[in-house]
Amino acid sequence: MFLTIGTTGTPERPATDLGFLLHKHPDTAQAFSTSYGTAHVLYPEADAERCTAALLLEVDAVALVRRGKGKGRGGAPDAALAQYVNDRPYAASSLLAVALSNVFSTAMRGVCKALPGRAEQPLPLRIEIPALPARGGPALVVRLFEPLGWAVTAEPVALDAEFPEWGDSRYVRLVLESDTLTLAQALRHLYVLLPVLDDAKHYWVSSEEVDKLLRAGEGWLPDHPEQKLITSRYLARRWSLTRQAMERLELVRLAETDDSEVEEIDNAVLEAEAAVEEAGDAVAEETGTEEKPVPLAVQRREAIVAALTESAAARVLDLGCGQGQLVQALLKDARFTEIVGVDVSIRALTIASRRLKLDRMGERQASRVRLFQSSLAYTDRRLKGYDAAVLSEVIEHVDLPRLSALEYAVFGAARPRTVLVTTPNVEYNVRWESLPAGHVRHGDHRFEWTRKEFRAWAGRVAERHGYTVEFRPVGPDDPEVGPPTQMAVFTLPTTTTATTTTAKEGKAA
Repeated sequence: MFLTIGTTGTPERPATDLGFLLHKHPDTAQAFSTSYGTAHVLYPEADAERCTAALLLEVDAVALVRRGKGKGRGGAPDAALAQYVNDRPYAASSLLAVALSNVFSTAMRGVCKALPGRAEQPLPLRIEIPALPARGGPALVVRLFEPLGWAVTAEPVALDAEFPEWGDSRYVRLVLESDTLTLAQALRHLYVLLPVLDDAKHYWVSSEEVDKLLRAGEGWLPDHPEQKLITSRYLARRWSLTRQAMERLELVRLAETDDSEVEEIDNAVLEAEAAVEEAGDAVAEETGTEEKPVPLAVQRREAIVAALTESAAARVLDLGCGQGQLVQALLKDARFTEIVGVDVSIRALTIASRRLKLDRMGERQASRVRLFQSSLAYTDRRLKGYDAAVLSEVIEHVDLPRLSALEYAVFGAARPRTVLVTTPNVEYNVRWESLPAGHVRHGDHRFEWTRKEFRAWAGRVAERHGYTVEFRPVGPDDPEVGPPTQMAVFTLPTTTTATTTTAKEGKAA
């Protein structure tokens, strides 16, 4: 397999500058040993007007199998044979991408001590790959490269030129041309997108690949229209790694997002909430009213604020604060003097920070709010000493075996005077025609409880930790199936608080 990288030049800026940028002299053919064969770098042409570098990769199929430590053996006979009979020696793939990274590593970083200014300037580039597997066809090749500033030619390769009726193979002849990109940018594009088009990797994909992807994708991947496809394929469709990479890419994008775009994100989030949680026109039809119903998310926040006001809480924890909607609502009420948003997701906290405009908030207002990362599966000393804590639509996202850890972290260790817990009432789901029977309201919900199940859990928690508990409906309270959201208000009796305070004072004395 091979590719060529060519450029043109002028007497003032000769094309042979390419040799300096690649750190490979045009007069010398060089060979580099790899664990799966030998990579050669040579120059078919090199003068002031035109210079072309070729990377030729000779793949040792036997060495590749040995390096795989027997993967694929023991299956069907054709699977074992496929280890030796395949397109690896001939078609561009992740093998060629790794060779690019190894042979041109300095060029990929945009470093050139001999011509530092030249490395930062765009070049008239032409890259050609005669045989590139393209799972998705020429159209996908164009969708991947064109948004990056390339003029793309992706010609399908016939299965057999002698038998055109057989149609095209899954390979294309790719030609990329641009005069707006630097050599480093071009190499990083190839490093990521070659294995994406091949949709296969010859080595085990670990968490380190996420870092490699983000380094090579810096400056272009966060805003690429095919970001999700690129990320998923590059990480061999491993969902945990893909999700990790997507969250980190979103943080990068948000860091570069202006306020108007953040407002659009907020609106999209609110629309998504409405689509998932609210009955909308269906409720209006059933009640016979033409007024647009108040969104359930808004009703829930209003119920929480009312309960906090009743408890006379001034210092409040929003545990699992998500993107900061409740924190934003609490900030509007001066009686809440300290509001702390806590979430395990850095991405959610970043969005919350942008939503609240913390970087532009006045000093007095900013002193009332804090956001920090923490997991509710572990005790955290920073959560102690608050008047109230809110777990709004949080517990249903926790695996049942880990719910006891959350319970102890909040009720046993942090121990605020008041704890509010809201969660969906699964009985109400039958009122939503848009929700298929037997489905939970959100794909990440580990469970959804009936009113009886929620009351039983809350009662046990209150008994174990010395709280009293009462239950309140949130949203329309249907006489048959109850409200869409159920809320438990846990209160630590005054005598318990006083006893605890006295014991602490006595111990201090």
